[in-house]
Amino acid sequence: MTDGAEPRIFGFVQLDLGGRLALADGRYVLRGGDDETVLVVETLGAPPPPRRRRRRPRASAPDPMPESVPLTRVTLVRSDHPFASDDEAARWLGQVGSDDEAADDLVAESFAQLNRALHAGTVAAGDPHPQAFAPARAAAVRIGYGSGEQVADGGFASADDIDVHGGKSKRHQRDETLRPQERVAAILGGREQLDACETLILRARADLDAGRYREAALQLRVGLAALLTELPSVLDDPGHNEDLAALEARRDEVSGATEAASKGNLTVSQQEMVDELTALCERILRRRRVLRG
Repeated sequence: MTDGAEPRIFGFVQLDLGGRLALADGRYVLRGGDDETVLVVETLGAPPPPRRRRRRPRASAPDPMPESVPLTRVTLVRSDHPFASDDEAARWLGQVGSDDEAADDLVAESFAQLNRALHAGTVAAGDPHPQAFAPARAAAVRIGYGSGEQVADGGFASADDIDVHGGKSKRHQRDETLRPQERVAAILGGREQLDACETLILRARADLDAGRYREAALQLRVGLAALLTELPSVLDDPGHNEDLAALEARRDEVSGATEAASKGNLTVSQQEMVDELTALCERILRRRRVLRG
């Protein structure tokens, strides 16, 4: 990422995540359309492997000290948008740092790119338990810039720490409001049961957010069918009934999208339809959570 005598300057988002990733340390190039990002993965503070494998368990101390947990540093370098100078990079960082929504969008985009890479790694390895991260799970997040040599090694010339845990942006406030602690306790305590449609619609949303429209269409078809079976009379609410009727009326559109998905890529209108109906399913589930308390 250097060109001639003058070092090129790149912006980046850096994520510090607890534990190891399902990606080996190294550098990966992520391409999508005309965009290109270099993803740098480095595991920090990992304990050394044991000298030999113990086949038999050994007695544990009554008050064992916890083992140190490795930290994985992921740097997503905006390699297709180099800056002309340090001053230009500093202005960009100042603009992002003064706009909570812009910073949130940049961080969300970076996590989406990381999760895309993790998805590719788990599918390639045949691992049925995918790994994914959200901003709230990060130990630290920073946005900054540096020369190609610096950012390729996880360093930088200048960076701002981004608060992804206690920020005051609208997105943070919304996430805080929707934390489902009481329902989690009810589910774990056996007082409430998850519906199959909830899991299926979440998977459709995850595929949409990652740009996997074919998989999203297939997930939506079974998720929509499960929702219409499981939730027809859970609420006595006009809005609930109207949304269910709208879904029922558009089932053929979803079937057409899944047929297209089985043969190849969806059209742009089909992608938009899958996104729209997934959002409608999410609205139904969200209304059920709110009205039932």
